[in-house]
Amino acid sequence: MEQFQRLIEAVNNFRDALDWRQFHNPKDLALSLVLEAGEVLEHFQWKNGDKIKEYLNGDGKKELSKELADVLIYLLFLASDLGVDLERAVLEKLVEQNRKYPVEKARGVSTKYDKL
Repeated sequence: MEQFQRLIEAVNNFRDALDWRQFHNPKDLALSLVLEAGEVLEHFQWKNGDKIKEYLNGDGKKELSKELADVLIYLLFLASDLGVDLERAVLEKLVEQNRKYPVEKARGVSTKYDKL
């Protein structure tokens, strides 16, 4: 995917311009990815149903989008540094998921694959 590659190049160019690659090892990138994912959760903490909708219809969506971008940036750093082709990995994972969750058994249900 051309757009995916452009994102990888953009985040790596940003990181290299700041000479931050020296601080980025797989453990710390994975840790940062999880920390940023936790910040995504903060946007939903103590909110339910209508409160979530209200929040996302206001400024919340813009703030949440920043956290989602942080998650993706760390994911792209990690995949790039480890030589993981994310496009291929996602497509392969979807093939695996389609085997685990055949439409005729899994459509409309949240049952785990080993219980279908």
